[in-house]
Amino acid sequence: MLTRPLSAPRTRMAVMPPLIARTLTALRCGALALAPPAARLALAIPFLKSGLTKWSGWWHVSPVADFLFESMFRLHLLGHRYPFPVPDALAHIDAVAEVLFPILLIAGLATRFSALALLVMTGVIQLTDPTGWANFHLPWAALALAILALGPGKASLDFALERVLRPPVAR
Repeated sequence: MLTRPLSAPRTRMAVMPPLIARTLTALRCGALALAPPAARLALAIPFLKSGLTKWSGWWHVSPVADFLFESMFRLHLLGHRYPFPVPDALAHIDAVAEVLFPILLIAGLATRFSALALLVMTGVIQLTDPTGWANFHLPWAALALAILALGPGKASLDFALERVLRPPVAR
């Protein structure tokens, strides 16, 4: 036997007591506000820490970083190991990228582009060290994808610039 009219569908929030519904709504809103900056920070920190170790002065890549790209790092492709092409240039590009993109992420500036760049870097790192996927590369990729999907959030320079630069909507 039907206990409610067909025209009044019941949602989960309508069935809950009002206090619980309001609490869950507040928690969801808080999580939506905190998730983007937390994801940006969580992805930026390991890359920034790694990037800072690759410098030995202003615009001088450390000899260790050069050595790693020249002698240690190899791309694992199709069952073979290949050296990186132009290792000195790649060491410099990597050192710049591992500092620049995390700083942009933390500030929330060019957020989606920075997350995409770090996702690509994660893919290259995975090809260089196939054993680190479960502990490092998979969480980094998931964070980068979450940032790409969620955007920078309200606590970001992207959001502030959009509000300043976007013309007001006529109503």
